[in-house]
Amino acid sequence: MALSRRCVPLFSSCGFYGEFLPMTFPRRTFVAAACLLGSGWALAQTAAAPGAQSASARPPVSAVPWAQIEAQARGQTVYFNAWGGSEATNAYIAWAAKAVKERHGVEVKHVKVTDTVEVVKRVQTELAAGRTQGGSVDLVWINGENFRDMKAAGHLYGPWAEQLPNWAGVDLAKPVRSDFSVPTEGFESPWGTAQLTFMADRRTTPTPPRSAQEWLAFAQAHPGRTSYPKPPDFHGTTFLKQLLSELTSNPTALQQPVAGATFGQVSAPLWAYLDKLHPALWRQGKAFPASAADMHRMLADAELRLSITFNPNEAANLIASRQLPATVYSFGFTKGTIGNVHFVAIPVNANARAGAQVLANFLLSPEAQVRKADIAVWGDGTVLDRARLPADAQARMAQTAPGALTEAVPTLPEPHASWMAALETEWLKRYGTR
Repeated sequence: MALSRRCVPLFSSCGFYGEFLPMTFPRRTFVAAACLLGSGWALAQTAAAPGAQSASARPPVSAVPWAQIEAQARGQTVYFNAWGGSEATNAYIAWAAKAVKERHGVEVKHVKVTDTVEVVKRVQTELAAGRTQGGSVDLVWINGENFRDMKAAGHLYGPWAEQLPNWAGVDLAKPVRSDFSVPTEGFESPWGTAQLTFMADRRTTPTPPRSAQEWLAFAQAHPGRTSYPKPPDFHGTTFLKQLLSELTSNPTALQQPVAGATFGQVSAPLWAYLDKLHPALWRQGKAFPASAADMHRMLADAELRLSITFNPNEAANLIASRQLPATVYSFGFTKGTIGNVHFVAIPVNANARAGAQVLANFLLSPEAQVRKADIAVWGDGTVLDRARLPADAQARMAQTAPGALTEAVPTLPEPHASWMAALETEWLKRYGTR
């Protein structure tokens, strides 16, 4: 699971900045280009394919002009609840907060969370207590079952996302309107992309496993040197979904809500596989690393031979920060690995709705997306259409670094959000108390 350093803002209202403009433009050309960029992808909008506007039949929550939303946002404080387990991610959010403060007068407070379900429960508790306004959460980093649950309960403000000026640059070929098979309908704004990726050290593992069956054979050939994070850790659960996607004889069932009558049949190959895998794992599958970060440290110490991430560029980041040796590389399965889009959403009782939208719009800007994609900063994939970005931005997004995933790995769809909890519950029932 990007960026520029020195730039002079031309049109802060849309988040496009002068660093993307060639400095050799004649004055007339420069002014024309600046006006185009300031319009928030205006030209790109006119060339967009049919259906590029909201897919939802619902009208937006407000027809307030964007300039008025910006005016309302000025002076507000946005409490942005986002996972705080990565130094790179935290530093990026701090950079974005500073930029939004300077350009829009919006204060952003990063509320670091370990699990988004904590945020979901907090909003539920506030609403149950009658706190329908002035809530403690203004924007939340979210996807999957957490989005499904909040949307189904009516706990999200919206639709608003497709009304953002920078929505015009979003790549609609990516699953930005579907979150784990649940339609987003404008209730969350895309922020980045991610794909399940594995790491190994070239010194000990020059030839990595390229499928679930090869992973099993590798584990059995190297007892005690492989593992995966304990579910319900996100990476651990994603590993289960990856295995199931490959092992089940009925993959189409994974795109539908879990059905109690068929769950056992569809998931049976996964449990049979894990029963074979666990005896060969670290500590014989009787204990598991708490997180992917723990696995990275174990890989660095040669305690494990493989690690797992949801950011194809994370190994490069960890090598650059000397947390992993330079001999570590990234790889995927031959037939593909699970990938998805992560989003930001506004709770229905948010106190700073306007400020939250301004922050979300900035996070969608070319400047912010290019900075986020920079391996030296975060290395998170963009949700923008790269072909419509300025040439220098495209070049910067194409940069790579030692350790990053360089091979083409097909992206597999996430199972329906309901499968996550079902798999976690069954896994804990079978293996969690050992």
